[in-house]
Amino acid sequence: MKTIEIKGSKRKELGKKSSRKARKVGNVPCVIYGKDANVHFEAHENSFKNLVYTHEAHLVKLDLEGEVFNAVLQDIQFHPVTDKIIHADFIQIFDNKLVIIDVPVTVTGDAEGVKAGGKLIVKRRHLKVKGFANDLPEDLVIDVTNLKIHHSIKVGELSYDKIELLDPKITTVVSVATSRVALKTEEEEAAEAAAALAAVEGGEGGEGGEAAAAAPAEEKGKEKEKKG
Repeated sequence: MKTIEIKGSKRKELGKKSSRKARKVGNVPCVIYGKDANVHFEAHENSFKNLVYTHEAHLVKLDLEGEVFNAVLQDIQFHPVTDKIIHADFIQIFDNKLVIIDVPVTVTGDAEGVKAGGKLIVKRRHLKVKGFANDLPEDLVIDVTNLKIHHSIKVGELSYDKIELLDPKITTVVSVATSRVALKTEEEEAAEAAAALAAVEGGEGGEGGEAAAAAPAEEKGKEKEKKG
């Protein structure tokens, strides 16, 4: 797995006011959950582009004023209206300790069921993996060449060298459905997306709408900082 370097600075002040100040200049408030202590820091939002907006998983080298931490991204929060990153959590990792991380799924091959008129449905875009840092893959490749209509590939049918899949074995990762079933699934997803958008727009209500939408995420970031 590739490593991305992010440079940042340790935060001298914590709390909602300090977080807003950091975001105002384009920085993202972050925390590293370490072995002995948690470290609060901030890094410019541009530093996260190759980590977040990519299909591949990465290890992270955090350089905080010359002090280096090896870590993985545990959680990231986005503003519900602007989609800007507002907080990120990292977990410090060590070469001799197992790591748990979400790794993206990559599908290869032309499924027999698709050739017969079906549609390929990827139900899980990421799977939870446990392994040593040096053994973690950038993605989990799944060959669907022999997959027929109404057939699926479950977690229990997958295996990879030196890592363990932690999702339930009965979890369906990818399947081939008839066109009618696939169309119904797409309509349901579209309806859910429309409902989510309506909820956000309904919460805006006026000039204070964006601030109101941001408040829950801000409070979550504050709670995480208090824990540190």
